[in-house]
Amino acid sequence: MNDESTAPEESVQKTSNWNVPNALTTLRILAVPFFAWALLADGGDNPTLRWVAFVIFVLAMITDKIDGDLARKHNLITDFGKIADPIADKAVTGMALIGLSIVGDVWWWVTIIVLLREWSVTLLRLSVLKKIVIPADQLGKIKTTVQAVALGGLLLPLPHGSAHGGAFGDALVWELLFYAFQICLAVAVALTMWSGAQFFAGVWKQRASLRGGAE
Repeated sequence: MNDESTAPEESVQKTSNWNVPNALTTLRILAVPFFAWALLADGGDNPTLRWVAFVIFVLAMITDKIDGDLARKHNLITDFGKIADPIADKAVTGMALIGLSIVGDVWWWVTIIVLLREWSVTLLRLSVLKKIVIPADQLGKIKTTVQAVALGGLLLPLPHGSAHGGAFGDALVWELLFYAFQICLAVAVALTMWSGAQFFAGVWKQRASLRGGAE
């Protein structure tokens, strides 16, 4: 989910789209409808299916890391992968945010803000950044990790108020854990906006530099 960087065109060698990283990316995309069903079934109040949604989300995050590492290690970066990988990432995290908002575990304004930032960065990368390189920075990596932890935790059927009371019982510790993940999500939103601002600032500087060089 390293959406803060793009690879230089000249460093990417042509290779077949039929490879393991692309297969893992495709599986993540295909898993989104099953993830959505598991999360939204019974209004999000089915503890077993919430666990299924959690497992699918965790597997998606793990395969995202694996396919990225494999592609870089074995030089398997393809045009398909450059397009499909960020789409797969945003489809999974986007569905998590939208689904959690539908079942009432995340405020809609949070989902809208995060999705606007994520998809604007992704679309910019896919459309105008062919000659612009924005290196991945530590802030982007931290944002991705915190966001994944927050969403993964909120997918669990943790009791809070009158919701999901049968999953773990009514122990106070589980309700406190739910709100801890909410705080984690708030941090993720702040990091998302901060890293997004840095990303667009970097793009603006590079485009200004290219225009200046052309003159």
